[in-house]
Amino acid sequence: MCTLPQNDLAMTEHQPPAAVLRPKDYFFINCYWFGLTFLWNGLHTIILPAVLLEFVPEHHKATALGMMTFAGLILAMLIQPLSGALSDATTTPWGRRRPWIAVGAAGALLSLLAISLSESFLFLTISYVLLQCTSNLAHGPLQGLIPDLVPPARHGTASGAKNILDLAGFIAGAMTAGYFVDRGQSRLALAVIAGVLLTMLICTLLGVREPPARGEHLPLQQLLRRALRRAYYFDVRRYPAYAYLLAARFCILVGIYGVQSFGQYFIRDVLRSPNPAGATAGLMTTIGIGVALLVFPSGYLSDRLGRRWWNIIAAVLCGLGVLLLLRVQTMGDVYLAGAVLGAGLGSFLSVNWALATDLVPPEEAGKYLGLSNFATAGAGATARLAGPLVDVFNLRAAGAGYHALFMLSGVVILFGAFLIWWKVPETRSAGRLPAH
Repeated sequence: MCTLPQNDLAMTEHQPPAAVLRPKDYFFINCYWFGLTFLWNGLHTIILPAVLLEFVPEHHKATALGMMTFAGLILAMLIQPLSGALSDATTTPWGRRRPWIAVGAAGALLSLLAISLSESFLFLTISYVLLQCTSNLAHGPLQGLIPDLVPPARHGTASGAKNILDLAGFIAGAMTAGYFVDRGQSRLALAVIAGVLLTMLICTLLGVREPPARGEHLPLQQLLRRALRRAYYFDVRRYPAYAYLLAARFCILVGIYGVQSFGQYFIRDVLRSPNPAGATAGLMTTIGIGVALLVFPSGYLSDRLGRRWWNIIAAVLCGLGVLLLLRVQTMGDVYLAGAVLGAGLGSFLSVNWALATDLVPPEEAGKYLGLSNFATAGAGATARLAGPLVDVFNLRAAGAGYHALFMLSGVVILFGAFLIWWKVPETRSAGRLPAH
């Protein structure tokens, strides 16, 4: 990536985070994450795989699901750093993050309405892509709230709180969507998702104590033009540890998303579950329970014991959970593998995000944490490319496509653990690593 002059984009004056936070502040800073996870886990894991069967042939279902979600996630990957950079440079009396969160959430609500009215695969795809665009307009600025408002020594605790809410949304979204989809009520499931998203938006807008953003005020057109020039710039030479952390995050999440994306079809085709949506919701709940046991303790302990080895151990557990799926024969076996995966994922979600907030420059936290979406949404998009592989292998032998997917996913996750061990140093809670 090319080097840009440091003053190319007018930045707001960075406000040091307050030294004292109330317990409820951790909730308000992170509560919109509950709405987002409720939305995406219910939609990606339960609703879309079921609804697509109305529009595409049986033997093309994994390919159609993979290609549609791939397109949306690529756009998400591009939009999130841009919206983060825009919020970094925004000056309003309401702060620099909340105005963009509000605009993006409003667009997401309208996009959910469009999805509920879809009568064809084309209209469904367009509505889904619009949802990715609007949701990620809010997602980028949302990521900047922790480094803006939480002292570095409490990033692990704040990340733990974030991931408790992520976890609650993960479980509730899957269970709610599974309940309604098994009863043929996909539109009602989408209405519930919209209601939850709106509620969490109101909590964030009213509960976050974001100070007014000071700095040079720019018209929106000029702000957007300059943000576009800078949003995707990553100073790799100055922040190499963060670059390697994102590479590792990509590898670990691509393996997990592969299982999440096609899990409902695996349960339907291989285990012959009569209620695959409900069974998939049960699997997501099992994973969520595993996450619940470790998500907050991991973030809290990483503030005191360090983050690097927590990341490595968590990634190894995730890889083991995925590889266990190669041996499953019953739903009980699936739930056991899900519990192992959930335990690893719970630790990983907290300590990996805490490590990321340690490594990003505070004055550009929104942009750099937005760039993490190249790893997160990029992993989700890449995992969806496995759809044609699953369909092709399944045509050769029943279930072969899913076993190939699980093997590849497990190996890639373990490679991500190796990258952290090899290239990412410890930060602990004492402060940020030197820039060089």
